[in-house]
Amino acid sequence: MPLTIAQRLDRLKVRIAELAHWRDRQSSPIDGWTFEGEPISHQQDWPHRQGVVHFAASAEAPAGWPLVDIRLQLDLGGESLITLSYPDGQSETFGLDPYHQEFPVKGRRFSIATESVARFPFGEPNRAPRLNKARFIWLDGPARRLHLLLKQVSEAIEVLGDHEVVPHLADAAENALRSLDWPSDTAAYVSRTADAVMQQKIWELPELEENPAGLSDEQSASASSAFEVLTARLKELQKRFPPNGELLLTGHAHIDLAWLWPYRETRRKMRRTFNTALSLMERSDDFRFNQSTAHYYAQMEEEDPELLERIKAKVADGKWETVGGMWVEPDTNMPTGESLVRQVLYGQRYFEKTFGFRHTVCWLPDCFGFSGALPQILRQGGMDSFFTIKVNWSETNHIPSDLFWWKGLDGSQVLTHTFDNPMQGYNGFVQADCYVPTWKNFRGKVHHHASLLAVGYGDGGGGVTPEMVEREVQLRDFPAIPQARWGTVKGFYEEAHRTASEKSLPVWDGEIYLELHRATLTTQSGVKRKHRQAARALITAETIASLAHMLGADKPRSLEADWRVVLKNEFHDILPGSSIREVYQDAEQELSGVIDNAGAEQAKALQALSAHLPKGGVGDALVVVNPSLAPRPLSAKLADGTVVSAADIVAPLSVAVFDRQALRSPGGLKATSDRLENDHLAVVIGRDGAVASLVHKASGREAVDGSANQLWVYPADKPRNWDAWDIDADYAEKAVRLEAPESISLVESGPHRAAIRVVHRYRNSSVTQTYVLSANAKRLDIETTIDWHDRRTLLRTLNPVDVKARKAAFECAFGIVERATHTNTSWEQAMFEAVAHRFVDISEPGFGVALLNNAKYGHSARGNVIGMSLVRGPVYPDPLADEGEQSFTYALMPHDGAWHEGGVLDEAIDLNQPLVALGAQGLSAGTFTPLAISGVPVAFSSLKPAEEGDGLILRLYEPAGRRGRLSLALPSEWSVSQPLNILEEPMARKGPADIMPFEIRTWKLQRA
Repeated sequence: MPLTIAQRLDRLKVRIAELAHWRDRQSSPIDGWTFEGEPISHQQDWPHRQGVVHFAASAEAPAGWPLVDIRLQLDLGGESLITLSYPDGQSETFGLDPYHQEFPVKGRRFSIATESVARFPFGEPNRAPRLNKARFIWLDGPARRLHLLLKQVSEAIEVLGDHEVVPHLADAAENALRSLDWPSDTAAYVSRTADAVMQQKIWELPELEENPAGLSDEQSASASSAFEVLTARLKELQKRFPPNGELLLTGHAHIDLAWLWPYRETRRKMRRTFNTALSLMERSDDFRFNQSTAHYYAQMEEEDPELLERIKAKVADGKWETVGGMWVEPDTNMPTGESLVRQVLYGQRYFEKTFGFRHTVCWLPDCFGFSGALPQILRQGGMDSFFTIKVNWSETNHIPSDLFWWKGLDGSQVLTHTFDNPMQGYNGFVQADCYVPTWKNFRGKVHHHASLLAVGYGDGGGGVTPEMVEREVQLRDFPAIPQARWGTVKGFYEEAHRTASEKSLPVWDGEIYLELHRATLTTQSGVKRKHRQAARALITAETIASLAHMLGADKPRSLEADWRVVLKNEFHDILPGSSIREVYQDAEQELSGVIDNAGAEQAKALQALSAHLPKGGVGDALVVVNPSLAPRPLSAKLADGTVVSAADIVAPLSVAVFDRQALRSPGGLKATSDRLENDHLAVVIGRDGAVASLVHKASGREAVDGSANQLWVYPADKPRNWDAWDIDADYAEKAVRLEAPESISLVESGPHRAAIRVVHRYRNSSVTQTYVLSANAKRLDIETTIDWHDRRTLLRTLNPVDVKARKAAFECAFGIVERATHTNTSWEQAMFEAVAHRFVDISEPGFGVALLNNAKYGHSARGNVIGMSLVRGPVYPDPLADEGEQSFTYALMPHDGAWHEGGVLDEAIDLNQPLVALGAQGLSAGTFTPLAISGVPVAFSSLKPAEEGDGLILRLYEPAGRRGRLSLALPSEWSVSQPLNILEEPMARKGPADIMPFEIRTWKLQRA
């Protein structure tokens, strides 16, 4: 009875496994190794595994072996950068990891030097590293090629299933195997195959030969003949069963800037991976490799300029493709709009300076969702295309297209592609069983002839292997599977744009929300807080220095060096909280340094500004800068800790000088042990420590429904996977409300500020909250200090508000996104935790309530309840994530009208960036406004020194979806340019109004 295809495939796999034992003819050990200068033997444990260690040896291959077939095989016990140095002065460097352990050589004699770490690619420690293998092998080329080709045939048979070509493939493979003249000598055969799975199960193997014979010349020739016959048969079958589909291969090595290893290890991963890619290019004219991230190249420029020069040469040759256009591959949910602008501004400028061109494709394969502000930022930054595959990770709903136009908040569109490769996603393989499902999953095939496929080991780097390069060549001859060739990402998108110009592609409108990894909006909240402070401090420093310049001071210096630190720490495994503890120790230290530097720049700019203010007789002057576009009541904390709250108003983007003795007291502030009241709000704190009442005096409306700022603990925050990344949808099934506070007390009752403090305890943790009402405040601040010592536990604040609306407004970069407060569909149900920047607001016609914050991102809006996640305690990959003390503030704000009518954004800005004040003497009281903006209400992004030449760059945006007139008023000696893009170059803008909904507008201001 004939065998079935499945049985024949099983037999084929067994025979292929047999062939593998003869892929090398002989081997020769390399002895004489040293570890940190001391001798070390084969199979000896490392003397220690701390930090970077160095192996060294001198090697000489046997004289009779053909040089072309000699390979160096190494397994030193970890990841390494290995350098082979030859007597003639040549050298070559490779990356060594579990997937790259075999290297070609250029001569028989050379020395070997390494930089090694006892780690595996994903950061796991090798707790017992040893020198496992160091030898030369003489490859049997025909046997190796045949083995690989047969392996690829078996993979094709398996993935093609019941395709009619499958019996023909099985026949071809079986005929090739039957044609072989194969060894059978007992001693050599048993010794050669001793490490096979079945032989390893034998009770006791016979004595084995140490170096058993390989194939004879005649046997090797039979393998060569079988390879040629099989290849010819595949080509014949390809004519009858042509390739189905087309894939463009791009070599890739996704290197996470930091994740399960600290950045110092990434620097080594870069050098290992980049040298490996360069070595493949030396041996293949067809191979193409892409690498994003301007920061990586800047790092190479500093510490290995020779490597960068070699990369630049391959870029010029068209083999190495730099992609992405950004400083790093950042998270796009949490950074401010201005931060995302700087990612593109500094990224594109660096690529142009270093390589001579900018990028048109934004390459973000691995980020956890994408802001609706991104398409406009990309288009203004010269990029018309976008790539990711992370949308395929959504667990409930999927974007219905994989080649589509992505439309942003303002209507800007970028051509977007994503591929769905079930074999490691963007870390794909060159295999038939990777090609076929990737093409099958490509829904865009109805519009476009090809899909991208990125291949190579990644996340921890490594990249493409020599076998992958060889596989691509062999697979060109295969029938039925997709045709695949090396190419460039840029080339793929150029063809896709031609298709898009001829055909109507689907459109996805708005944010791309990832239905997974929602906890990344909360985990490692310390670095999130410092990141927000650092970005805001830099923007404010630039703004004050620029205002000073407009009043006569010197042009401000560029803060790009500090911005680069912020941008680096926006990387998609740093800011989201998904890395190891060491990463956050580095990140918080780096961001603290930026905050300090920006603070010093602010102080210097304030002094320069004060020096150019009119002199006068005010002896006790207060110089106040409003670095925003909102007129703000005077409320400031001075250097000596004094709080000043007054009825006086500070105009937008102005410098005001007040006589402290003449400040107008706002009055009306009252406080008792459970009540706070001023002219705007009346607050009652309940015995449970929550807000029992919050009355908006102007409307007479009660803002809360029952009580607000309810603190809830969820002790079953134990996701089924991805501990630091995820919150499962049913996390709230077990919940404990903190409603028996340890104490409630009135702690401040001055004329400027009043405060009630509430202390809660939960198991090993404490939450101290101070309800603060300033004399002129329109919001109730909740200053919070958490001392957290509980694992896998989530703390949230829930705020039922007395408002009915079907949608809530969540602030995002350069605008807002509206999300449903109901759960009618699976899309709405899946959005149970979503990003907001500085506020979430629920409004009905005439009245609304907002929850503001200065440090948090994870929010919800369900029915009339606004929720915000405050702290988590995951264990993996940092068992001490958010352990200890952290402080931040959030606020409740009732208001008239919708959020954009009731001043919500103004108050959110004030919470995150208070007025900047400085005591002074001998000045004249008054307000000085070098730059005034009028027309439709807009929001401020930045005022900074121009990247090129003199002048300042002003960037504004429309935050609410309105359009209208906009005008700038400048001092007489200053002029304003025509519209610029975010790269600070002239652009032709569209739209009948001066500013359109959610539009980002940029100008250059110059002194005449």
